[in-house]
Amino acid sequence: MNEIWTKKWKKVLIWISGYVNFIAFAIVGGWVIVKSDDKELKRTAKTTFIVTLIFIAIEAILLILSSIFQQTSGYYSSNLYDVMSILSLIETIAKIIVYAIFIILTFCEDKTSDKIIKEFKKSDEDKDSIKDQENEIDSNVDIDNNIDN
Repeated sequence: MNEIWTKKWKKVLIWISGYVNFIAFAIVGGWVIVKSDDKELKRTAKTTFIVTLIFIAIEAILLILSSIFQQTSGYYSSNLYDVMSILSLIETIAKIIVYAIFIILTFCEDKTSDKIIKEFKKSDEDKDSIKDQENEIDSNVDIDNNIDN
C-alpha cells in the first residue's frame, strides 16, 4: 500500500502551516528541520520560514503605522485610514497569491531534479568508463610498440 503522506503532501502541509499561523509553522517546520533526514523537506521548511518572516515583517510594519496613525484625531474618517486599509488588503492578497503559487509549484514539481542528478552521475560514470577504455588502449599500444621494437 502506498504511503498516505507522500513528500509532496508533506511539503504542502509545511506551506499551509506557514500560511495559517507562525505558531503552526513553528511546530510543523521546526519538527521537519530538527527531526527529518530528507533534505528536500528541510529546504522547503527553510524557504517557508523565510517567506513567512517576510510577511510577518510586512504585517508588523502595517500594524505599527496603523497604531501610530490611530493616535491622531479623526483617523477613522480620514483618507489615511482608507490607505492603510488598502495596504492591508494588498498584503493579504499578496500573501494568498504567494503561498498558493508555492503550493501549486509543489504539486507540479516532478522528478526533474532527480532525473538531472541521475543523468549527471551517469555521464560521470560514462566518462570514467571511457577513460578506463582509453587507458587500456594506451597500455595495449605501448605493449605493441615494445614488441615491435
